Amino acid sequence: MSTFDSWAYLRTVIDGPSPHLQALFRAGRDADEIARGLRTRASWLGGLLGDTEHTRNLNPHEMLDKASLAGFALIHPDSPEWPAEEIDGSFDFLSVSDSVSSASTKELTKPHGLWVSGNQDLRTLVAQSVGIVGTRNATDYGRKATATLCAELARHNYTVVSGGALGIDTVAHRAALEHQLPTVAIMAGGPGWIYPLRNKELFSTITQRGGALVSEYSPGSQSYRWRFLERNRLIAALTPGTVVVEAPYRSGALNTMTRVNDFGRLPMAMPGPIQGLGQSDGCNQLIKRNEAMPVTDVRDVHQYLCSIGTVDVENQLELEYAPSQVQALSRNELRVYDALNPLGDKGITCTEVAEKAGLTTALTVHLLVDLVKRNVVTRDGEHWARMI
Repeated sequence: MSTFDSWAYLRTVIDGPSPHLQALFRAGRDADEIARGLRTRASWLGGLLGDTEHTRNLNPHEMLDKASLAGFALIHPDSPEWPAEEIDGSFDFLSVSDSVSSASTKELTKPHGLWVSGNQDLRTLVAQSVGIVGTRNATDYGRKATATLCAELARHNYTVVSGGALGIDTVAHRAALEHQLPTVAIMAGGPGWIYPLRNKELFSTITQRGGALVSEYSPGSQSYRWRFLERNRLIAALTPGTVVVEAPYRSGALNTMTRVNDFGRLPMAMPGPIQGLGQSDGCNQLIKRNEAMPVTDVRDVHQYLCSIGTVDVENQLELEYAPSQVQALSRNELRVYDALNPLGDKGITCTEVAEKAGLTTALTVHLLVDLVKRNVVTRDGEHWARMI
């Protein structure tokens, strides 16, 4: 485990996601070693030397003080509050997926530290969470659908994660607070940079009511256009599933859904009107292309995310016996399991499984790998088969 000072130094001299830094971590270097290397300009740093040419002498304590004045503190991969399971699960999935979308390298890179205001325990906050995204130009339909969805999520104590933008994001945050749910806003600017300004009071309320504001940029730095795309990956990575409520064809919210698929998370979309302003065209296309599960009832979200064989929330009925391994599978896991040949028959490829299950190849691979770890499925080269 590396020291806090080393992580603070890396967060100070390397702003935003860094593919070069993550490559060093994958090569076995730790934060202490890399921080020493940066100060001495070690040759093995490779591309990170150029990245830090003008920042290597910045003082991490000054950066920490600036963040503290804005109400933010640093958490890092060695912090107990770090959501390691979510971040590692999402970004490590990229290495086994054969269907990663075209994207900037930074949009597919792990964060190496996060500034958090409010509830510092991000790991607990996102343990049961849902991402909600959508257009800034929300219609009355989109606003009502978002509010109704959050009311349903409140029955199951989900944390609502969104981007703090105007439109659907703002409605999601406000509705979560109205129903006493914690909510997390992933910011595209640094601590102290309030954007959009009209949400200043909302952001303050989020931190006072058990939620959090999260950023991976230097204190005071502004929200550049590309940072919204980098921010989107964190919404996708931190949550087991994300719902796009309302989005036109070229909405930035669809970028988040692309990352959801890239990370093997559960993509969900609310269908909308096929006439009018086209504010739901993006959602409808995702559903049509089988790139998102349709949410035709707000209860669908919880049903997609929860496991079969758990407590029946509607009737508060408890199972008399513990569920079998198959009964304990989530809905999507069960679809993958059912798509495999019967026990004893030869295995099939992940592409065949995806086609039979009606899921994306990326999500199918993620689920198959997890089922192998749980001894439900076995793998022989490119072929997958049932074990039970």
